[in-house]
Amino acid sequence: MTVKTKSYIYQHGTLGGLMQDLMDGTEKIGELLHYGDFGLGTLEGSNGEVIILDGVVYHADETGVINQLAGNELTPYAAVTTFQTDEDFSLAELSDKAVKDRILEKISHNLFSAVKISGTFKHMHVRVAPKQEKPYPRFVEIARHQPEFSADEISGTIVGFFTPNLFQGAAAAGFHLHFISDDRQFGGHVLDFELTEGKVELMELAEFRQHFPTENTDYLENEIKLDDISKDIEEAE
Repeated sequence: MTVKTKSYIYQHGTLGGLMQDLMDGTEKIGELLHYGDFGLGTLEGSNGEVIILDGVVYHADETGVINQLAGNELTPYAAVTTFQTDEDFSLAELSDKAVKDRILEKISHNLFSAVKISGTFKHMHVRVAPKQEKPYPRFVEIARHQPEFSADEISGTIVGFFTPNLFQGAAAAGFHLHFISDDRQFGGHVLDFELTEGKVELMELAEFRQHFPTENTDYLENEIKLDDISKDIEEAE
């Protein structure tokens, strides 16, 4: 796979900060569209799951309802890229693990990669983080009680990223995937799936651009404890 030299993932906030309890909205979600048209994130208070596809920002809330966002909503954490396929291939009748194994055969484990899987799914299982108010809990506590939703025989698109182990904490090492159905009625953070038939598109990225919430006092003053949040990320993901 040829890596485009000008390609990059742009991320506002860190997953480690979100895991620790730094959930204030510190950037307008629409601002990320200046840096990409494909990605994922959440809203202030770890409110639901954001899916960015073809330059449109969708939000799945804790009741399972999907809405298109105006762009002025605040996010503590989101990541985007301008998606341009480097490699694509078709798959059928595979579990989520088998799909991920096929992807791992195609990409470098030392680069960020954008991952897009579009098609029909025999089963899709997602979760949606419920909105929190201050004082925020640790994210892993939210994850233990978050709403989960399932759908069978559904068509849609998985949107997400593969992150190298080296960057655990900044993001989630491994796969971080969100889903939205073609009818925009079902979506969330992917827990597991079974692919009936679909197309996998991959894009390896040459740069990781990290934007920090430099005007947020909580972020600046609360040291993120890497050992603790690494365990939390593994459980929550």
